[in-house]
Amino acid sequence: MLPEEYKSLPRREEYCFVKVNVMKPKGLILFHGAGGNRGHRTFLDIERLIDIPILRYNFAYREANAKGPPPRADRLIKEVGEVAVSFAEKLSVPQSSLVIGGRSMGGRVASMAVANGLSARGLVLLSYPFHPPGKPESLRVNHLHRIRRPTILISGDRDPFGSPQLLRHYAKWISSEVSIHILEGQSHDPKDTSKIIGPLFEWLYSLR
Repeated sequence: MLPEEYKSLPRREEYCFVKVNVMKPKGLILFHGAGGNRGHRTFLDIERLIDIPILRYNFAYREANAKGPPPRADRLIKEVGEVAVSFAEKLSVPQSSLVIGGRSMGGRVASMAVANGLSARGLVLLSYPFHPPGKPESLRVNHLHRIRRPTILISGDRDPFGSPQLLRHYAKWISSEVSIHILEGQSHDPKDTSKIIGPLFEWLYSLR
């Protein structure tokens, strides 16, 4: 289930960090958007700078077809759970110590998995797709009230998948601590990844 380069990943006890205040989460799993893949620049920049193990995961449909469309989101929930179990076992850490999430559809599926009871330390939602562009009546929020883990939402103020007003409204449905960051002048795929990494890392360090 894990990508090839992660199969030889050192166990958690073999990692050492130079920072005095290390992150409490033991790992981070990021899932890509519907048309993307694990090589998204935001994921790569996060991996380059973070001081905990990270898994940038390609869904099976992306591995099978580099440009193919995704299945329905609910058909990917099981895969998210399997990946979380595999990564926790590889790191020899409790699954509850991992943070999971992703961009757009990847974050949505991760949030559905957590809402369904998947154990996780926190949830990262980058450019969460509240509705398809131009279809605000087709909301993707019915599961949010069942999320009971700390959550961070980072989105651009010009995102056609959901306005800042919509984000703030439905973030209140989440039954845990929620951190919201609206990126000025950014759309669904923010170009300046530092505007994402700054608040994301601050939030990760705040988790206990």
